[in-house]
Amino acid sequence: MMRFGVDEAGKGPVLGSMFAAAVVADPADLPDGVADSKRLTSGRREDLDARIRDVCEVGVAEIPVARIDDPETDMNTLTVEAQATALSQIECDDLTGYVDAGDVDEARFGRRVADGVDSNVDVTAEHGADDEYALVAAASIVAKVARDAHVADLAADHGDVGSGYPSDPTTRDFLRGYVREHGGLPDCARESWQTCTDVLAAAEQSGLSEF
Repeated sequence: MMRFGVDEAGKGPVLGSMFAAAVVADPADLPDGVADSKRLTSGRREDLDARIRDVCEVGVAEIPVARIDDPETDMNTLTVEAQATALSQIECDDLTGYVDAGDVDEARFGRRVADGVDSNVDVTAEHGADDEYALVAAASIVAKVARDAHVADLAADHGDVGSGYPSDPTTRDFLRGYVREHGGLPDCARESWQTCTDVLAAAEQSGLSEF
C-alpha cells in the first residue's frame, strides 16, 4: 500500500540550511537497511539515498539561514513549512503517512503539516517516527544526505567548518577564526543562535582587552 514519510535534518546546527524530505512508496519496496539516518554512516546513507530514489518519489525542501534568522518566525513553524513543502512536491493526494513531530504536541504538528499541503492527506505526526516507520527513516536519509552535501559546499567555500553543530569544536573554531579575520559572521551562520552571540561577544571582549 502506498504511503508517505517525512522528516527533516539540520534543525539544530548553527551553520547552514535545514532540509526536509518526503518520500512516497509501498514500504515493502524500500531497500534493505533503511534506518534512522543518525544510525548510519555517511557512506551507507549515500548508498541508500540512491536506492531510495530508485523506488520512491522524493521531494526535498530547503529552509535557508535567512529564513531561520527571521524574527517573525520560529523553528516549529519553519519545520512545519519544510515538511509541508517537501510533501507538496510528491503525488500524495488521498494518501496516509507519518511525519516526525517537531513540536511537543504531536497532533497539532500533524495538523499544521496537513494544512500546509494542497493535497488531501492524512498526516500522523509522532516523536521518533524515524525509528518506528521505514518511510520516515527513508525520508530522514534523503534529508540528511541533502544536508551533508550542503555542508560540503560550505566547506568548499570556507575550509573545514565541521558538522555545523554548536557542540562541534571544529565548527566553533571556524566561527571564532572567521570573526577574528573578518570582523563579523559568515553568511552561512545563523546569527540568531546563541553560539553566534557568544562568539561575537568574546571577540568584542578580546578586542577591548587588546585596546
